[in-house]
This record gives sequence, structure tokens and C-alpha cells, in this order.
Amino acid sequence: MTGNPTTTLNTEVPHSARVYDYMLGGTDNFAADRKVGDDLIAAMPWIRGVVRANRAFLQRAVRFAAESGVGQFLDLGAGLPTSPSTHEVARQVIPDARVAYVDTDPILLDHARKLLGGGTGGTAVVRADVRDPAATLSLPELRRTIDFDKPVAVMLIGLMHLFHDADDPYGMVAKYLAAVPSGSMLLFSQFTADFTPETAGELQRISSEAGEPVAMRTGAEIARFFDGLDLVEPGLVQMPHWRPDGEPPAGSDHVFLYAGVARKP
Repeated sequence: MTGNPTTTLNTEVPHSARVYDYMLGGTDNFAADRKVGDDLIAAMPWIRGVVRANRAFLQRAVRFAAESGVGQFLDLGAGLPTSPSTHEVARQVIPDARVAYVDTDPILLDHARKLLGGGTGGTAVVRADVRDPAATLSLPELRRTIDFDKPVAVMLIGLMHLFHDADDPYGMVAKYLAAVPSGSMLLFSQFTADFTPETAGELQRISSEAGEPVAMRTGAEIARFFDGLDLVEPGLVQMPHWRPDGEPPAGSDHVFLYAGVARKP
């Protein structure tokens, strides 16, 4: 769940992907990450439910894309793999689905490669700065996995709030979408203050103190990421209400993310 370039591992500096891992109950994190996680939990005791909601959306969106016939997944800012991961969900529907996980954190890359072991063909773990679409898309290991002549699900789940206006987030997303053909999909979620404005200040304060300030966006601002695409039902909605498997869990009103999936015409 990160886009910032990391050249060396510094366990003294918290990292969004490892904080996310801690919130999910994982073990690939350090004291600095746990400190941020504990600060978030103290300020927002229900935040673990928000993190779980984001992971559940990823699984529902990937399954939907695969059931719609998309057999390739470009998981940008993938974060630490948590089972069931993108390739596991996709291959429940399309056994030979192809997945490229893209991130920068050395912990992610090491963990992901160990998770995948030596046996999963059609899956790549690629180190790249997603803010540079041209460089990312040209990487040989990515292009060996993803055939850009066939539909691709471009995944930007829990990522774009790490990028501010100076990063040209809309241009970044447009470049990834320009590289994939008709029939491809965008799978997307993003922080917002629209649903729980009282939490926005605390979230921004803690994330800024941790060195990764978040960009909260309104529904109208987030909708711009889908320009030129056809949103599938139910459109851009509060995350737990995007094609839930059942009744949204208790506490869903606290989930401060929009979620949506769209097709490229």
C-alpha cells in the first residue's frame, strides 16, 4: 500500500504498507510501524474494521473482474500480500490468471517472493515507483507477465491518497489506463472525509507525524479518476456498500473510503 520509492530498509521509519500489515494482524512490521498503528487505534478504535473493509473490497473487486473475463491483474502499490491475495482470488475463477505485484518496499518484495515460493508461474513481484508509469510499464519482468494487448485490471486500492497534487495523481492514473486495451478495468479505493469528517483531522495529523501525510479527497474529486470509463453498478460508493457478499458488517458507517470499479470502453 505504498508508492514512495524506498532504496534501503530503515526499520526506524514507519511505512504505510507495514502499518497496514500490523492492522491486519500480520507480523511483517517493526516497532515504528506498530507505534503508528497504535496511535491510529487510540484515536479511532474502529480503524481495524476500516483496514479489513479495504482488504475485503480488494477480494470482491478482483473476483468481479475475473468473473467478467479479465484474466490479468496489475496490482499497483500492492503492499504486503495477505491471504487470500490477488492471485489466489483471481485463480479461483480463472486458474491461469496472471498477476504482477508492484511496490517499492524491500520487506514487501522479500515477503512476497517467499510467499510465492518457486512455484507460481504467471505471477511477478516487481520493484518500481508507481509515480513513474512509463518506467514501471517498461520493466521486462512486468511485461513478461502481463500482455498489454489483452484486458488488464489496473488495481489502485488504498493507494492514491498517498499522492498529492504535486504528484499529478490524475495524470498518473490516466497513463496506466492508456496502456491497457478496451475491456480493461480500474479497481479503485481512496480515503475521503465525506463520510466521517470528524476523523479526517486525526488521520491527517497521525499520518503527517509518521511522514506519510494523506490526501483526503471528496467524492467529486475521486470521480475524476474514472473519467472516460464506464462505472459498473453500484457506482462510486462507500466501500462496504460496493457489491457486498452479505449485509455490511457492524461499524461500516465508519469506513472512510470510496470504492468503485469501471470498464474501459
